[in-house]
Amino acid sequence: MKIKTAEISTNLLHLTPFKKNKLTIIYLHGFTCCAEDWKEVSAFINKRFNQVAIDLIGHGKTSSPDNIAYYSAENINRQIFHIIKYLKLNEAILIGYSMGGRAALNFAVSYPGKIKALILEGTSCGIEDPEERKTRIESDSNIARFIEENSIEVFVDRWMNLEIFASQKKLVAEKLKKIREQKLLNSTKGLANSLRGFGTGKMPYLGYDLDRINSPVLLITGKLDKKFTGINSRLVYKLINAKHVIIKDAGHNVHLEKPEEFAGVVNEFLSPL
Repeated sequence: MKIKTAEISTNLLHLTPFKKNKLTIIYLHGFTCCAEDWKEVSAFINKRFNQVAIDLIGHGKTSSPDNIAYYSAENINRQIFHIIKYLKLNEAILIGYSMGGRAALNFAVSYPGKIKALILEGTSCGIEDPEERKTRIESDSNIARFIEENSIEVFVDRWMNLEIFASQKKLVAEKLKKIREQKLLNSTKGLANSLRGFGTGKMPYLGYDLDRINSPVLLITGKLDKKFTGINSRLVYKLINAKHVIIKDAGHNVHLEKPEEFAGVVNEFLSPL
């Protein structure tokens, strides 16, 4: 099903004043997150870059339509392309976390000429095995039903207590409170449909198409996130021009737990551009 770009509502957050002569970083958030999540880390990024963040479909201040087709990989590509066109950019630097990293990688495979550099945090290229994909789709469908059958508060508390986010318990109470409050601004419909339309099992497996990406790629994982550190230790060899950096004492969401260190790695990686 084809959906026009104009039909997709998009919230664009300018993290720095926009200047035409600068390279532009576009941030893509993870599941249950939003554009606001990048504010802290953006303060540590080199000022020679424009920085903008968007709310992906079903999250933050963007729309949460009923039609699952709006949440597909193809239409998330359209959403990102729309932003690049709106900003009048020839190419952009994409930084994506988790779900946002999958979106960034899928866009880079589809539009390699639009990518100046790619930074992926806690990201995979999808699931290759058909049976594993089926199992993951069923699991995400069950989570989607749970979201719809409960309040946003009940789901967010359950989500934040998953083992993959255990290292975030070390954050100060005020920061954790703010993270929770931002997640509560999402709609249950948007989150449920996001899982159904762009869960890891639903997205295309990209492992055979990664050679389309010629731009430099940085993979970032936290050392405490053993699952994604393992995934990225293999993913780095599937890409033509990539490096993998592991941040000590950090879990799945490095930019949240170690924003200054995350930015330092990004600044070093982008320094040749």
